[in-house]
Amino acid sequence: MTRTARRNRRTLQVTGAGAAALLALSACSSSDSDSSSTTSDSSASASDKLSGTVTVFAAASLKESFTTLGKQFERAHPGTKVTFSFGGSDSLAASITGGAPADVFASASPKTMKIVTDAGNASGTPSTFVRNQLEIATLPGNPDKVASLKDLTNPDLKVVLCDKEVPCGAAAQKALDASRLKLTPVSYEQDVKAALTKVELKEADAAVVYKTDVHAAGDKVGGVEFPESADAVNDYPITLLKGAQHTDTAKAFIALVRSAEGQKVLTEAGFLKP
Repeated sequence: MTRTARRNRRTLQVTGAGAAALLALSACSSSDSDSSSTTSDSSASASDKLSGTVTVFAAASLKESFTTLGKQFERAHPGTKVTFSFGGSDSLAASITGGAPADVFASASPKTMKIVTDAGNASGTPSTFVRNQLEIATLPGNPDKVASLKDLTNPDLKVVLCDKEVPCGAAAQKALDASRLKLTPVSYEQDVKAALTKVELKEADAAVVYKTDVHAAGDKVGGVEFPESADAVNDYPITLLKGAQHTDTAKAFIALVRSAEGQKVLTEAGFLKP
């Protein structure tokens, strides 16, 4: 073999070895990349998996909407459960500050939410997710011809209000004060559903409640809007609570409430957008 031939052969051998090394390196790099990608995807999938029970304390006026959203949430996240405690916002706030186990609080007013934040029970800053306006609930067909807030001052009418400490009661009192009207109800109820029930059972002729509650009652009551209600619109704030057992799941429920999907359920129930 000539010297030139031997030189060309060595060059081919070196070139072949280099190509083989490059191929091996490329394969290794590709394998590592795929492995890293798979691990990353697996971790993302695992972190996106929600589980556990979320306990939500919510204003009574949210009962129908939140029950619907709770079912939607459970369907979207198998393995989760949403339980609710509905009632007057002031009572719920007192329960939370008293140590009752809860993950999320949705209040019917900033004032009652402040009870929780002042006590240091909120995690983060509460955010307003809907607003609500008052309406007069009457007997079906409105036999007493109630047409205004002033009509409720008729002593012959049995009228029910929410307790003044409850957001719907505070709002009603604000509307009455703005109109310079005085009203003596036959009873003050602990939450808006209790006030509405009095009319549904015909134990009262009328009650000042939320538009959402009149909407939810269907043909069990009549509804009368009044302009003074615009002066007493309630903001509804929601917050994650400290000590939540399943923080990611609780945050995901709050995200649903604030999402376009959640807002659709709430506005269809009569709530106003924040």
